[in-house]
Amino acid sequence: MRLLLRVALAAAWCGAPFVLAQDLEQQMSCDQENWHSDRVSHCEIDETTLPATGTLAVDGGVNGGKAVKGWQKHEILVRARVKISGDTDAQARALAGRITIRTGGGRVIADGPSTARHESWSVSYEIFVPQKMDLNLKAHNGGIHIADVRGNIEFETTNGGVTLHRLAGNVEGHTTNGGLSVELAETRWEEERLDASTTNGGVSMAVPAAYSAHLETGTVNGHINIDFPVTVRGEISRQLSLDLGSGGPLVRAITTNGGVSIKRKET
Repeated sequence: MRLLLRVALAAAWCGAPFVLAQDLEQQMSCDQENWHSDRVSHCEIDETTLPATGTLAVDGGVNGGKAVKGWQKHEILVRARVKISGDTDAQARALAGRITIRTGGGRVIADGPSTARHESWSVSYEIFVPQKMDLNLKAHNGGIHIADVRGNIEFETTNGGVTLHRLAGNVEGHTTNGGLSVELAETRWEEERLDASTTNGGVSMAVPAAYSAHLETGTVNGHINIDFPVTVRGEISRQLSLDLGSGGPLVRAITTNGGVSIKRKET
């Protein structure tokens, strides 16, 4: 596919505040449709408060996504939704009793048994952490959402989209099958860098008009669409490396198979 690079006019420069996620009223719920219509489903919600540590590592097991949001409290709130399915209600509840969520030592880990053909289980997380926190997040079949956190952040998932909103620090990670959404805040990337990628999925980035950084983005199979002025020297290809504003730390978001969309963030 050929590269499409579209540049539009920018509005006046303006900053963007660093917003804290505190939407606790939007709690996890089991009031959802049966995800296996031919089987019996069972769902449980577990909520645990942990003392704040400098680092939090979360591995949800084979299935299940995770959302981590920064807040102003000096403690960690972990909400876990456990979903189980089986041929009978008794089978589903018995399977639920064999799933454990271990918390301690700065780690949250879900353990459970191997399942037969008509059985399955997953654990999804909604976690609130102090605004300054180092994170290590792993998923296999599930998305990852991180918002309003500053620190050394690593993430990895195989099948699931990734959203990185209003972060700072040293952020690095990858998804194989899923889109990548990045929302930048304030006027520049604070501290080291952002380096995120996907193999099969589009990249969507929202950038404040007055932002300064060294931006790298690109795709092998897809289009690139930028809706604010940039200066590109030399031959235009599917890989772009350029300074926004006065330049600064690296902000990198790339894909192999998918389009790239970089939009001016309105305030």
